[in-house]
Amino acid sequence: MNDITVYTTSTCPYCTMLKNYLNSVGLPYREVNVQLDQNAAAKLVQATGQLGVPQTNINGHWVLGFDPDSIKLYVE
Repeated sequence: MNDITVYTTSTCPYCTMLKNYLNSVGLPYREVNVQLDQNAAAKLVQATGQLGVPQTNINGHWVLGFDPDSIKLYVE
């Protein structure tokens, strides 16, 4: 089972594209909106050094931005 967490904001068009992509290929994910959760935002910057979204953690691997090819590399 894949462990996928998508870090988003409410106004990010690439976040919407990423979530639509994951839904279209049948990959369940957990969404964390860093715009609404400042603690999650701080942890994200600590983990990746990046504040931009979307960022996705897939089975322990980070993918920055909307990058279906990288996502495919890390899903089981």
